[in-house]
Amino acid sequence: MTSKRYFWKGPMKHSRIAAAASAAIVVAMTAALAGSTASAAPGPAAVATADDPVTHAENEHVPEGGAWTQQYFPSSDGSKTELHADVLLPEGLPEGQKVPVILSAGPYFGHSGQEDVEDRKHTGPSDRFTDFIDGAHLFDRGYAFVMVDVRGFGGSTGCLDFTGPGEQADVKAAINWAANQPWSTGSVGMYGKSYDAITGLMGNNLKQDALKAVVAQEPMWDPYRNIRSNGVPRSTIVNVSNTYNKIAGLPQLPDDDARYRANAEYEKAHPECLVQNMLGYQTASPDSRYWKDRDLAEHAKGTDTPLLFTQGLLEWNVEPEAIQEYLDNHQGPERGWLGPWDHVRGNDRVADGRPAMGRDGWFDETMSFYDQYLKGTTPPVRYPAYAVQDNTGAWREQDTWPGAAQPGTVALPGGSYVDDGGAGTNPAGGSFFRWSEPVKKPARITATPRISLDAKGYGNVMTKLYDVAPDGTAVLFDEQVSTLKPGKTAFDLKSTDWTLAAGHSLAVEIGTIPPAAGDWIDTPSGERITVSGAQLRLAVGNPADDKPTAGNRAPYLDTYLTAYTSKLPIGSPAFTVPGQ
Repeated sequence: MTSKRYFWKGPMKHSRIAAAASAAIVVAMTAALAGSTASAAPGPAAVATADDPVTHAENEHVPEGGAWTQQYFPSSDGSKTELHADVLLPEGLPEGQKVPVILSAGPYFGHSGQEDVEDRKHTGPSDRFTDFIDGAHLFDRGYAFVMVDVRGFGGSTGCLDFTGPGEQADVKAAINWAANQPWSTGSVGMYGKSYDAITGLMGNNLKQDALKAVVAQEPMWDPYRNIRSNGVPRSTIVNVSNTYNKIAGLPQLPDDDARYRANAEYEKAHPECLVQNMLGYQTASPDSRYWKDRDLAEHAKGTDTPLLFTQGLLEWNVEPEAIQEYLDNHQGPERGWLGPWDHVRGNDRVADGRPAMGRDGWFDETMSFYDQYLKGTTPPVRYPAYAVQDNTGAWREQDTWPGAAQPGTVALPGGSYVDDGGAGTNPAGGSFFRWSEPVKKPARITATPRISLDAKGYGNVMTKLYDVAPDGTAVLFDEQVSTLKPGKTAFDLKSTDWTLAAGHSLAVEIGTIPPAAGDWIDTPSGERITVSGAQLRLAVGNPADDKPTAGNRAPYLDTYLTAYTSKLPIGSPAFTVPGQ
């Protein structure tokens, strides 16, 4: 699905990787090293220290009902990396009373702003999750909230190390530090969205006894697959590292304490950190130590931390890749919201007030989850293990995901295309289609489709799945790309949950990667690729078995349908959808 890049990824012309990387290193280093102090003037607000808490009455950036202190502690890898934490305890917590801790670790908690210097008149804790603190009434419920800057960001030292061994050591240190504070019960939960949801998955993988629950909204389940698609690089190889190099170099505020400001300028004395971060993303092989260390789905094997997550199945940012592998490897309790939304939080609302995911109650369910696993409280309300919305807009509940879907493999007749990147050098077109028989009853294509190709020629390939109505109106609902070489190539598409209405067909397109495909940095071979046979593995569910649950249509679904609906010619049926 063509990407609209607002967070992780940004638009980039298809160009040579080396040239783009060189330019991006210069930009990142310039941004990170230009200036040491944000321009905001100090305000009269109080600044917390380790032993002198500050309340909302003393500093407007402190959430109401909370008391803010700043703490420093070492990472767990012996690297002398010093980590900074903003700690928010319930205001007036009696000495000796202990509370469970909700922890978020990531790059966005710098006092001057999350992704850029914001209009802050004075320092104070980040407002990244004030919506959660206030919306969940966190302090009234008797919880602490701790925000830890992972290495290279905010008030922490060290070279940034996206999901790598260094950052994993930071997460481990943060969990154990939070568990061992005098005001902590020793029970820690993690909370986040996007990057700081990824650190939650990392926390689970680290198998720390103190970590009792993880809430992860729209995480990335395997960084390699988000940055390279089966060997085909995405613009993220430059854009992501460039973004986080910039965040690592953000100037902090004049009224921050001296220790915080000194730590924040770590990159000025160590510019090699920015270069190393950039070069890491350029690593091509999934079998390299760089990516093996960061394979979150693989590292989830045998883990059992209770997990509550959300995943937009039409995500344009951290796409639903490796999610099923991670969940299959994870052995602990699981709860999830899955559906046709984009990169949003469980509590987000669109302009007219509708829930962005189509479902209310995110904070209530989240706190019930934390109460159960951090406090041992029996939930007063039964929540479904999985609440899933498909493209019809209807919500259903089920015990697992993908649930009782029928697996099947269909054979697709071969064809050929010229891998010209959509340049039009092939008179017969840059792709070929294969259509199914119209389904006789609604068929839900769920889980993670996988295609296997037996091909001649070198180049790249793109596979797309369409939901095609009898009049040829078609919706693209899944896609993936890969490098090809002679012989067999197999790869997963993105995970999906899409229902074909009765009378609709499934169309499979196989061909070159066109410019409009999105953010892949495609280097077409110009060769004719001949596919002598292909097999598509599907899991197909029966909507008649659905058990409805509360929720409305996600607003983004209609935006998506408008953008990805087209007309296709109707071809002769070549296969039957499993279960039909």
